[in-house]
Amino acid sequence: MSKVIAVFGAGTGLGVSVARRFGREGFRVALVARRKDRLDALVEVLAGEGIEAVAFSADLSQPAEVPALVEAIRDRFGRIDVVEYGPISGDQGFTPAAELDAATLEGLTPLLLFTPVEVVRAVLPEWTERGEGAFLLAQGYSAAQPMPHLSGLGPVMSATRNYLYSLNAELADTGIYAGALTIASLIARSEVTAAAQAAFESADGPHFPVADPDDLAEHYWNMYTKRDRVEQFHPESMTPQAAA
Repeated sequence: MSKVIAVFGAGTGLGVSVARRFGREGFRVALVARRKDRLDALVEVLAGEGIEAVAFSADLSQPAEVPALVEAIRDRFGRIDVVEYGPISGDQGFTPAAELDAATLEGLTPLLLFTPVEVVRAVLPEWTERGEGAFLLAQGYSAAQPMPHLSGLGPVMSATRNYLYSLNAELADTGIYAGALTIASLIARSEVTAAAQAAFESADGPHFPVADPDDLAEHYWNMYTKRDRVEQFHPESMTPQAAA
């Protein structure tokens, strides 16, 4: 039975590139996001490239729905081997730290922290039994490097980053891998790129380059196959030690 990757937060940027990269290696693909019309269009695109993909419409800001969602994917494909989690949309924006409040953090936490934790909990028994699996997390640069005026997302993602580092260490000898792709760039063909560019400009923030999502997907494939690092920065020059 061929392997399966579940792409949580599948969209026209990184999500479809990840599906395409793993699909070329024989993976079947579960595409998960809120908008069924967009998912159906991506399924059609991938089918035209010879990649088997199925759409699963779900609101990932509802962590309580994760067990049923994972079970539905498993019922359709028979297994889940890899999870890629990166559902950032235009609904999530930056907030200056001086203006941040509990309500803003509360609104961001389900999607960016609670749901990925629940996804891992849902797939871990299967991976533990098989002795193999991989959880790949996409996150923004502010998770690792705080920046003035660009808070809100960062504090929540940094908590998830902390969790992932612990998870990686705990599972190191089990055949299960957890790794983070920390992206210090905007993503071409992504629906949120224009909104993010506007946020950076209004905050007089850093001018990030625009990355080709195919290059980011290649990072993921390299991380999945080599499993030699917890975190990959893109561009690599933005690794905090290198940028210091």
